[in-house]
Amino acid sequence: MEPAQLVLESGEIFPGFSPSWQKEPFFGEVVFSTGMTGYVESLTDPSYAGQILTFTYPLIGNYGVPSRETWESEKLQASGVVVGTTSMWTSHWDAECSFLDWLKQQGVPLITGVDTRALTKLLRKKGVALGAICREGKRPRNFPDPNKTHLVKRVSLPEKQEYGSGKKTVIAVDCGMKDNIIRSLLKYPVRVIRVPFDYDYSEDEYDGLFLSNGPGDPAVCKETVAILRKSLKRKKPIFGICLGAQLLALAIGGKTYKLKFGHRGHNQPCRDLDTNQCILTSQNHGYAIDEKTLPKDWRVLFRSLNDDSVEGIAHNKLPYFAVQFHPESHPGPTDPAYLFETFYRSL
Repeated sequence: MEPAQLVLESGEIFPGFSPSWQKEPFFGEVVFSTGMTGYVESLTDPSYAGQILTFTYPLIGNYGVPSRETWESEKLQASGVVVGTTSMWTSHWDAECSFLDWLKQQGVPLITGVDTRALTKLLRKKGVALGAICREGKRPRNFPDPNKTHLVKRVSLPEKQEYGSGKKTVIAVDCGMKDNIIRSLLKYPVRVIRVPFDYDYSEDEYDGLFLSNGPGDPAVCKETVAILRKSLKRKKPIFGICLGAQLLALAIGGKTYKLKFGHRGHNQPCRDLDTNQCILTSQNHGYAIDEKTLPKDWRVLFRSLNDDSVEGIAHNKLPYFAVQFHPESHPGPTDPAYLFETFYRSL
């Protein structure tokens, strides 16, 4: 380890240490997650593309990197990692390599020894910030904003793939889809056709449409929204998660906005407005739906009990609904997993 620093565009500097292989500055949007476990699932989640992820839990890496079955994609997706303490030893029956070796193999930068509490308090006060992980004493002049690029295009699969052999067919639009979403859908007797973000499925035969999670500003995904808008006329069941909820809102004429510091972590409480039931959820999003812009035939389905923001929307008559949180979350919580069955029963 060698002296390093996390530099924010606003001027704040957080000292720490980085592996010696990290020579050049690494850029991204600095965000934080409050999850106590699941660092492998978080870092392989395509929704973190373009972001430098700060873990508020003080010790990361103690159980190493488990087998590929627990990953959410084929590689690390985050642009960088910020932690308080990195475990130098690994203790887990399923660990295939250490956390530090994994980051080096994937070419993803780390800075450890950072006062993550002070950093998190700053991000909560001022909002998420552009930043860079670099060598001590070197401050970059420019901080590129990943949200101005088409991050979904970067993480979406290049060509159509099929899974399962059920009688019902689901078109799953991949905007950066987590692998556990596919696993969750395949618990039911369906055939899943996973398509790229810009694939035009509006004339294809299917029984239901699924809209996945993904990174960045939903307003950038103009092709995805245009295709979805055409497909709404077919009145086939629709289920969206995270970015998928935002894209659905845009397709029906609503608007989205950027949250100050986003919702990233586990055990975030939401209220089902139809049943008045509270559920615990896993979340990872930086944008939200503007409730005031929803059409009259749509309603808020879930609401955050932390900040009252919209966590889900539904059509009043047609089988269209979407949520901001992750019902497929691994390692959990699993409270909202029933939504996959709700979607299947609507097919």
